[in-house]
Amino acid sequence: MSTPHVAIIGAGCSGLTTAKRLAEFGVSYDHFELSDDVGGNWYFKNPNGRSSVYESLHIDTSTARLQFEDFPAPADYPDFPHHTLIHDYLRAYADHFGLRERIEFGVGVERAERRADGGWQLTLSTGETRDYTDLVVANGHHWSPSLPDYPGEFDGVLLHSHSYVNPFEPVEMRGKRIVVVGMGNSAMDIASELSTPWMAEKLYVSARRGVWVLPKYRGGVAADKVMAPPDIPREVGLAAGRALIRELVGSMSGYGLPEPDHEPLSAHPSVSADFLTKAGSGDIHMRPAIERFDGSSVVFTDGTSVEADVVICATGYRMEFPFFDDAETELHPDDEHRYPLFKRMIKPGVEHLYFMGLAQSSPTIVNLAEQQSKLLARLLTGTYVLPEVAEQERIMRADEAAHLEQYYAAPRHTIQIDFARYCLDLVAEIEAGEARARSAG
Repeated sequence: MSTPHVAIIGAGCSGLTTAKRLAEFGVSYDHFELSDDVGGNWYFKNPNGRSSVYESLHIDTSTARLQFEDFPAPADYPDFPHHTLIHDYLRAYADHFGLRERIEFGVGVERAERRADGGWQLTLSTGETRDYTDLVVANGHHWSPSLPDYPGEFDGVLLHSHSYVNPFEPVEMRGKRIVVVGMGNSAMDIASELSTPWMAEKLYVSARRGVWVLPKYRGGVAADKVMAPPDIPREVGLAAGRALIRELVGSMSGYGLPEPDHEPLSAHPSVSADFLTKAGSGDIHMRPAIERFDGSSVVFTDGTSVEADVVICATGYRMEFPFFDDAETELHPDDEHRYPLFKRMIKPGVEHLYFMGLAQSSPTIVNLAEQQSKLLARLLTGTYVLPEVAEQERIMRADEAAHLEQYYAAPRHTIQIDFARYCLDLVAEIEAGEARARSAG
């Protein structure tokens, strides 16, 4: 292959920080963004239709955890900023490092095909085709809603949380009987907002299982600032964290919620400052999973039913790469939402293709690609060398086992990582790859 010339898909947080790193290392790249501005998911009402941000959203990661290493967030940012502040921060980052003028806005990648020499040919939404040595995919994984296919017909409005903007858009919620499906962060935010007595006539939350609802603060400090450090044994930190959570929130049934069937921290955290109080105050009414619809009735798996006007499914998202050929099955997630990658970046055996930010990271995903780009830039400039494919696969399996060990098996956990431990491991891998490069001359 010739001198690297890279294509970057997406100008959200992952695409931006990757572009910055490549520019610093002198790597040639073109940067494509379907929308008219940077920010990706954090661009409220993004005209590309791919933002899942609703009007009242505040990030669940503290400012100290989400900021980039060499671009601190403004000192007056609160612990948990509103989405508009996150978007402002990403815009400022792009402008400060001169990234904006190198982005081709309003240009999507329609097709990405592997060339015979190992590079990539991209077909753009403009109709133009361009050739690249390497392809960076940073298109996010919270834009393609996963909507359940329930038996029966529902006479009301069925929508995914991706479409939810506020209590009046896209549906007027005042005086309505509403069922929110799910107990992740979006579900809890939306349910808490709509359950105010002057808003919904009745607010139900339907869930297949109970979850541990974690507070945003511990002892007056943002909870993710007092997480166990990554250099202590995992089992020690996990035991301490579980004990602390039980002490902080007690039994979920005490709030009128179903008891979880798993230990604390065995699922991606559900964090809410309001949900427990709303449930305990009788504003939120719990129901089991939906079995079927019957006109205006929502029938649950325990045989009970409620009359509803609106059902909002906060049921997650699918990983999708619509620019890859469907026939190239290895480039798409499997039916169980699994997409194993070496260091959550590389498909072993698929050269010159890199995925940035493609993880469910606790506590943060905003600056995940910033860490990953350290390896990528060194790989592209030859100072880092990958292990052999078989060794990549072995390491990948070991990494997945380590990161997923504490979680119950579910599609929502297939790409879960512990951010702090991942970063330590990434540093070690970069050092190992640099040693391989020196050994190879």
